[in-house]
Amino acid sequence: MTGCFPEGSGTGRAAGSGGRRIRVAMMQPPRSALSPLSDDAFKLSRWSTAETLVVLDENGDPKPALATEWKRNGKSWTFTLRDGVTFHDGTAFDAQAVVRSLRRAAIASPKPRILDGVELTVRATGDRTVTVTTAEEDPLVPHRLSSPQLSILAAKAYRNGKTVDPVGAGTGPFELVGVRGTSAATLDRYDGYWGGRARLAGIDVTFVPDGTARAAALRSGEADVVEAVPVSQAALLDQDLITEVPMPRTCTLYLNTETGPFRKAGLRAAARAAIDAEALVTGVYEKRADLARGLLGPALPWAAELRGEVTYPKATAPAGARITLGTFTDRAELPEVAQLLQQQLEKAGFTVELEVREYAQIEADALDGAFDAFILSRATVLDSGDPVAYLYSDFASAGSFNISQLADAGVDTALDTAGATPSGTARRRGVMKGEAAVLATVAAVPMLHERVIQGDAKGVTGVAHDPRERELITIDTDLA
Repeated sequence: MTGCFPEGSGTGRAAGSGGRRIRVAMMQPPRSALSPLSDDAFKLSRWSTAETLVVLDENGDPKPALATEWKRNGKSWTFTLRDGVTFHDGTAFDAQAVVRSLRRAAIASPKPRILDGVELTVRATGDRTVTVTTAEEDPLVPHRLSSPQLSILAAKAYRNGKTVDPVGAGTGPFELVGVRGTSAATLDRYDGYWGGRARLAGIDVTFVPDGTARAAALRSGEADVVEAVPVSQAALLDQDLITEVPMPRTCTLYLNTETGPFRKAGLRAAARAAIDAEALVTGVYEKRADLARGLLGPALPWAAELRGEVTYPKATAPAGARITLGTFTDRAELPEVAQLLQQQLEKAGFTVELEVREYAQIEADALDGAFDAFILSRATVLDSGDPVAYLYSDFASAGSFNISQLADAGVDTALDTAGATPSGTARRRGVMKGEAAVLATVAAVPMLHERVIQGDAKGVTGVAHDPRERELITIDTDLA
């Protein structure tokens, strides 16, 4: 275990003053040098270092953060900015800073998922106000601006035109002061934080992709907070140290509708019929997961209430059809899920070649359609608190995360309609019509909904247990 945690953990600048530092073991290493325009943004959010104009409450409704209020006028939304905020480098948070960050996100390639299908412009309309305008009326602009990928950073973060460097550039209670590649990161308390003084002096983060090693770190006392304890390890830990939370995260089998055997809807239907998801829930997840009835799970209780019947295409015999099945090692359960699916599909008559790699080495191939089938653990409301963004990203013809290579006019229409509907019951009904349209294509087979298992050592208080994976260490986190 000493190989997983760097020497000197807990000896950052703030520790020298006698402050308490917390040691965090996280699952996935940075993929893009902690650029907020990538999925690394959620690490910055979970460390309370980078902040957004808006955050979401427990119900997924927007509430103030760096913006204190907002109002809508057709396609435009005007946000009033919070006074008394400074960046970690001492520069002032103002309208120009917001414009700079949001404009950079709007022209990024690839775009942050939250902006898929959205044309967004932003301008300063005063020292403390900015106006965000979209090409089409968008009822979810405040929700979109809550995405960690739209964090507001100081000018220094953008000095290199090709990358965004968040070190020392956030506004949160903790300042990112050092990053050691894909192995570790160090954060110190920022005493100039607008929301008050954090209880901890700092955070020492170590990236530990191996789930067994993360669990061992909690058991041995090497870590105070452990992200994503594997199901296989949970039973071996003191049950008082783990918390299980239903996640808006679905383990789904994506089927390539563009090339290979699964171009044919009948073979996709045959694959769906072959899958025994209950065996996965019981055998792999040891009943610490929920059987999927659709793409959206129990973390969104309204989904089950509004879900209707889906008509699936008729299955045709596989007759030995050869398929490649891919997944990744970063989530400890997925390789075992892949092995069981291989057995189930081969029993149904498919010939299955299995390929398993680390996520960083397999994502590009999956997005390029290199696999006939791909197993993905996917957050369904990670970005906006609203599942339309996930559905559009993964299943719309223009979606940037369309592993299934799906191009279906009915799906596109349903998702466009849902996206244009104001938030509330009507929008939720539209979401479920979109889900039904996707399921009817059998481009994706939802298998189970995960629960996150987080480990907190004895004496740790004030750690967030967030289903959306946006919060972890907060201003109130402390060590006894």
